[in-house]
Amino acid sequence: MAKYIMFGSYCEDVLAKREPYRPEHLQGLKEQKESGVLITIGPTKDLTKVLGIYEAESEAIVRGLVEADPYWKNGIWTEYDVKEWIQAF
Repeated sequence: MAKYIMFGSYCEDVLAKREPYRPEHLQGLKEQKESGVLITIGPTKDLTKVLGIYEAESEAIVRGLVEADPYWKNGIWTEYDVKEWIQAF
């Protein structure tokens, strides 16, 4: 399976705005991790960007996971891009 990198941006006041959606968001990420599709995900220290690494059959699967996430649906993630990644080491 191919690996994919997801780069995204957070909204302003992310800590306050994410609160109602955080439990559902974390549960979804936990399920993705347990299934093996999500390798890792997290914010930059300044809470402006998000980076995720996925292993999936296609880019469409990764985009589907991102767009089904409550952070995307509720504007916590304001934009994102997915690129196939070649892991050198």
